Amino acid sequence: MVLVHGNPETEAIWDDLVPQIEERDVLRLSPPGFGAPIPEAFDCTIGSYREWLISELEKLAHPVDLLGHDWGGGHVMGVAMERPDLVRSWLTDILGLFDPDYVWHDLAQAWQTPDIGEQAVKQMMGLPIDDAVERYESLGMTRAVARKVLAARSPEMGRAILALYRSAAQPVMRDIGMQITKAAVRPGLALIPTEDHYCGGETLTRRSAERVGAQIAVLEGAGHWWMCQQPKEAAKAINRFLASLG
Repeated sequence: MVLVHGNPETEAIWDDLVPQIEERDVLRLSPPGFGAPIPEAFDCTIGSYREWLISELEKLAHPVDLLGHDWGGGHVMGVAMERPDLVRSWLTDILGLFDPDYVWHDLAQAWQTPDIGEQAVKQMMGLPIDDAVERYESLGMTRAVARKVLAARSPEMGRAILALYRSAAQPVMRDIGMQITKAAVRPGLALIPTEDHYCGGETLTRRSAERVGAQIAVLEGAGHWWMCQQPKEAAKAINRFLASLG
């Protein structure tokens, strides 16, 4: 199984979930800028991250079960649509982003705005570590994971955030969403943490899931960092889905 995290994160977000996954061969991939260096000439756009993930999966011996969170889930869907031969199944918590009615959340819209985005990133990166840990904890991370994630804050991450979100400003996600049925070639699982207000919510996610024939797993009471808040419950849903593949 391959796990791909999002923004502004590192692979540490999976620390509590991985031990609960029944599949023993678990690989964590870190997108450039998010716990991994940004290669020269890599422009951190949505298309470049899709090609990066395709390249990483092409190195593996066989199709994989591919789980993505946040922007990692966006990269996963890019692969599921463009190179389904590389995956046995896909799992994501951001299917709502591909619905025609999705509107980017306020912080994303700030990052997508010239000057305002730079100021927002500077403020985020400059927040004292203890204050930042408290904020991440309030949003669902554990203290241990938050400290690991925040250790990776850097100008590179800030640059990646701005470039990625600006490359995905509407109508880009809406246009990509028009092609989402291509992902129906492989089995999918849509994870729905009911208290996650960044990824479109349950209604939009269910609509997208129906379009691609994906199974649904609702994580009641969990927020954006469900893998930290409910690792056992999430793993049960993931394990059940993988077992259903035979």
